[in-house]
Amino acid sequence: MSHTAHIPSHRKPRRSASKMALRAGVAGGVLSTLAVAAAAGTANAAEPVTETIELPTLTADLSAQIAQSADATAQTADSYEARAQQDAAAVKAAKQAAKDQAEAEKKAEARKKAEAKAKAEREAAQERAARDSERTQLSTSSAPSGGGSSATPSSNNSAPASGSVGTVISFLKAQLGDAYVMGASGPNAWDCSSLVQAAFKQVGVDLPRVSQAQSTAGTPVSLSNLQVGDIVYWGSAGSAYHVGVYIGGGQYLDAANPGKGVVIQDLSGYPATGAVRVL
Repeated sequence: MSHTAHIPSHRKPRRSASKMALRAGVAGGVLSTLAVAAAAGTANAAEPVTETIELPTLTADLSAQIAQSADATAQTADSYEARAQQDAAAVKAAKQAAKDQAEAEKKAEARKKAEAKAKAEREAAQERAARDSERTQLSTSSAPSGGGSSATPSSNNSAPASGSVGTVISFLKAQLGDAYVMGASGPNAWDCSSLVQAAFKQVGVDLPRVSQAQSTAGTPVSLSNLQVGDIVYWGSAGSAYHVGVYIGGGQYLDAANPGKGVVIQDLSGYPATGAVRVL
């Protein structure tokens, strides 16, 4: 026997049967746990395979949705394109309509001007014809017998009663502002000779209608010896192209032109050629 055998602390304790059984049970439990874990792991590893079977179905649905979205987008694009084409067509039609309207207005304006020109030419021709006719009548009626002068006023142009000049001037001034229209004879529009004729008619003096004849209707007077009521004219006696009435102070009243109408003007600005006196 060893010399230390009698010391209890150095003896190896004997394993009892109960401890050995406990250890065997623990080991068996551990092994069982490992086996279950392994089986569970195997089962879990198989689960992804089961899940991948559903992936083709999900992918097909998504593709269908994408296709539908693409179709909707294409339809929307087609709708926008159609709308844009309609808008462009409307703009083009509006521009064409405006162009046609402008051309129509231009043609109407040209036609209106042509008609106005033709009317003015007809009136001028009528005025010339009337002047020629009255000139012929005046020449015939005022032809001298026995060498008398044609410049002497006829019996129809004898001086009226006192105050007649004032009546003539008052009538003329009452027409200030009226329009000038060739061939017109009042009451609100005149040409130069119709205004003079109407003024002297107020006092019983019948003058010819046209300026050519009026320039020889009375007694010729010099421009330096003018009196209120004298008829002043422009052009040669017997072929005057304009007439007016002297109102004193170096002024005359006349139906001037379409731009001025009936106005008072200065002789210094538009000197007359001659004058005749019928009052």
